[in-house]
Amino acid sequence: MSDLRETRLEKARSLEALGRPPYALGYSPSHTTEALQQAHADLANGEERDGVVSVAGRVMTRRVMGKLAFFTLADESGTIQLYIEKSALQAAHPDNPEVFSQLTSLVDAGDWIGVTGSLRRTDRGELSVKVADWTMLSKALQPLPDKWHGLADVEKRYRQRYLDLVVSPHTRETFRRRARIVSTLRRWLDDRGFLEIETPVLQTEAGGADARPFETHHNALDLPLTLRIATELHLKRLVVGGFERVYELGRIFRNEGVSTRHNPEFTSVEIYQAYADYHGMMDLTEQLIVAAAREVCGGTVINYQGTAVDLTPPWRRATMHDLVHEATGLDFQAFADPDPARSRALAAVAMAAAGLEVPAAADGLGRLLVEAFEQAVEASLIQPTFVLDYPVENSPLARAHRSKPGLVERFELFIVGRETANAFSELIDPIDQRRRLEVQQERRRAGDPEAQTVDEDFLHALEVGMPPTGGLGIGIDRLVMLLTDSPSIRDVIAFPLLRPESRPPAAGAAQA
Repeated sequence: MSDLRETRLEKARSLEALGRPPYALGYSPSHTTEALQQAHADLANGEERDGVVSVAGRVMTRRVMGKLAFFTLADESGTIQLYIEKSALQAAHPDNPEVFSQLTSLVDAGDWIGVTGSLRRTDRGELSVKVADWTMLSKALQPLPDKWHGLADVEKRYRQRYLDLVVSPHTRETFRRRARIVSTLRRWLDDRGFLEIETPVLQTEAGGADARPFETHHNALDLPLTLRIATELHLKRLVVGGFERVYELGRIFRNEGVSTRHNPEFTSVEIYQAYADYHGMMDLTEQLIVAAAREVCGGTVINYQGTAVDLTPPWRRATMHDLVHEATGLDFQAFADPDPARSRALAAVAMAAAGLEVPAAADGLGRLLVEAFEQAVEASLIQPTFVLDYPVENSPLARAHRSKPGLVERFELFIVGRETANAFSELIDPIDQRRRLEVQQERRRAGDPEAQTVDEDFLHALEVGMPPTGGLGIGIDRLVMLLTDSPSIRDVIAFPLLRPESRPPAAGAAQA
């Protein structure tokens, strides 16, 4: 036990002995600090105002200067100064000559306290509560970081988010904005007749995306299950059942690596609209993201990591083929051949000549096109761009393109070099869908852990009949990164997954 923690424990015992419990049951402040600052903005320097107020919060700083002390008190809304004058406090407690020394010696930075008193503005212009009484609400046994304006250790910010929130107004503002973004998306969709319906997290078949699932087991049913990797297939079942506008905003779980863009547990919104196609979903995507930007950024021109990003619609729309051709000079349509192996070979030679890698796992022309896009184009898409018309090999749930053989009606939205949204004209033909999923399942049997499987119940639902439908998924975490100018996904997830810290061996344990 550290000396500092022991000292604070001793102060807690002293408070208990004085009849001031160190952990209160509750408190009823009359105002927030922000409300006091706004209501008394007209109070002149050096003046006091009649009336008694009470506030509660965490002590952030303290200065004791003889018979006068100044504390900074923070609540969720802001801060206010506590003006603690020995004579005034003593006058309010004539039966306790030690009240000033008790307050100044037993209250540390980090403690939660409640105070009552009148308001005065100091000669230097600081609105202050002139303390007449105080209550210990919660004694902090651990100190705040030395630099209370922020934590220098970035990983510690993620591991001990509660400390980061205490000392960093910027972090608190990020999560306030996140909450406003989420509520704006829900409100926008609700106002337009979309209905949010929750779908299962535990599933017998992991479907709706190319991703490796987390596996678990239901003991009572003796049933192997996975955590969902998407909400898509269950939301489509709801469209089959007659809900024409449906969505779900919730957590998704994918057993993948961790990076500045990826967290195994993340949040997405998936939206399905009957009688729409991917063109309609582009319009919806623009309107939805613009609504969020206006709510938290005040407009459609934002700054992300020093770069101006203009979200004003309409956004650029370009096919994947055209974007790859612009960036590399490679025309993948020219590589098409009745023999798939020859098509791939022609594309592979051309990609290598252009300085692009040719992964062995990319076993078809369409997969090589996506590889070329990811290597040569993706990072350059800073301004919002809808990338259209993906190869069918990479899009097992999207409808075949109405006029371009080998492609599907799919777009992904890229902003600041990151995929932010993904949408289809949904595949509603149950025969074609079965064929596509069987190809996926063969890939899985061949060793691809991210390939999908045949979901018989979903195929049965399609055979019941699904209307033409547009579907859209938006990554909430990446959208929040964009609208809060955050460089890492860990900055916008309150408690991101981290590798456990190594721990020293227990006392007395044998050493290897």
